[in-house]
Amino acid sequence: MPRTGRPRRGDQAAASRAELAGQLADSIDRLGLELDASAQATLLDYLELIVRWNRSFNLTAIRDPRTMVASHLADSLSIVPLLDAVPDGALLVDVGSGAGLPGIPLAIARPGIRIDLVEPVGKKAAFLRQCRAELGLRGLGVREARVEQLRLDAAPAAITSRAFASLADFAASVAGIAGPDTRLLAMKGARPDDELDELAARHLPWRVAAVETLAVPGLDAQRCVVVLEALPIPSAPNPNPTEP
Repeated sequence: MPRTGRPRRGDQAAASRAELAGQLADSIDRLGLELDASAQATLLDYLELIVRWNRSFNLTAIRDPRTMVASHLADSLSIVPLLDAVPDGALLVDVGSGAGLPGIPLAIARPGIRIDLVEPVGKKAAFLRQCRAELGLRGLGVREARVEQLRLDAAPAAITSRAFASLADFAASVAGIAGPDTRLLAMKGARPDDELDELAARHLPWRVAAVETLAVPGLDAQRCVVVLEALPIPSAPNPNPTEP
């Protein structure tokens, strides 16, 4: 999880919604995003759900809502520009979604995209279903399953993960749902050179399209996203080649 400054004693109780709203609005502006007041209010409602459920279900080790704005909301929103090529109506799958990160902030920022959250732990999946109901996220699906067991009617345009697994394990785990045009967006801390080497050594059918540095407002930590694209499948040789 990204490091942030240590909260002062009593910060959680002192963080009013107005203060959190100002922090979130500033983060959105610094990320270069345009989210209307309704979307920002929904993000704060989601944050309140995390805080409330976290008391019983330990969704995140972070307890201070102000730290959550940076570590969870702004961090998740930092990859929104990478979804510019994903059209409305397309499917995005968020693997190992946990508390809904980055999937739920992405669903709020890009409501036209259909997003399925994949989470095998029952209590966390129940939280995600509650978020869908309370936040009115109609395009959000919750799949209580391991991604290796998931079956989809069509390949997703993108698959995201955050603090889920190594690059190679992530790429291998989504083999059953990814298509030739699916892009993988793996959110990481510092550039994961060891994981990139492992990915190459395992000869998986993916290439590294980009390693994008993420500047997340309020985070004193290195963040990046590794973008993977499927390698083209070689054409089968023609058994009856035409003589020149």
